[in-house]
Amino acid sequence: MKWPTELLLIRHAESAYNILRSKKNADAEYVRFKELVKSDRRNPELRAMAEMLSARYALGHSDRDTPITPKGEAQARAVGRGLRAAGEACPDVIFVSPYLRTEQTLALMTKEWPELAKAKVYREERIREKDHGLALLYNDQEIYFVMHSGQRELYELLGDYDYRYLNGENIPDVRERNLSWIATLTREFSGKRVMAITHHLTILSTRANFERLGPEEFLHLDEHEKPLNCSVTKYIGKPELGNQGRLILENYNQTFKF
Repeated sequence: MKWPTELLLIRHAESAYNILRSKKNADAEYVRFKELVKSDRRNPELRAMAEMLSARYALGHSDRDTPITPKGEAQARAVGRGLRAAGEACPDVIFVSPYLRTEQTLALMTKEWPELAKAKVYREERIREKDHGLALLYNDQEIYFVMHSGQRELYELLGDYDYRYLNGENIPDVRERNLSWIATLTREFSGKRVMAITHHLTILSTRANFERLGPEEFLHLDEHEKPLNCSVTKYIGKPELGNQGRLILENYNQTFKF
């Protein structure tokens, strides 16, 4: 069989960005800002509000260096502990996105599932988060669009699937590098058990590429069945089918109590 015998995709634990988003949504000035964006985009107050909120909610580090939260630490330990208790076979190889939150997730999983330390680990750029380019300066799409109004118009013209952030990526870009990674799995890791600690769009891209999903189906999954933090998506190969024994989805978005 040209495919791995098993592929486990695990989304990283909750990150500091999730905490930042919760704080913004509880901030009356941010709520007013979003309401004003909807009702009066030409309001001269908006740019000053955007600059103020951007400074107030700056992460202070890049997306690549965003850490997990205390809740995320509990999530990561729970998934490691849960998979080990369920009798999940240890992977032969682990791919991890080269982001701090994915590497921290793997490290904490390994504390609860020590056998993971025996697996070969590869830091894999092709399963990293989507690059949001210039929008990373603001950590907020609405603030980004107020600061760069022409980009809002382009976004509304192209839609969420095709819009590419300035100096960044769109969903087809993520799917394309995901396809390249899948080709590596079939070429170099056939017959192996593979685990990947990654991001939600990589998981959705893997599903979309395996299942030949179009833009509408992809966006439906992203809106209604987004992979949860530390959720497990599991594919199983069918070696008895020979070269036709491709990976089949067994579990999607499975989580463990923490």
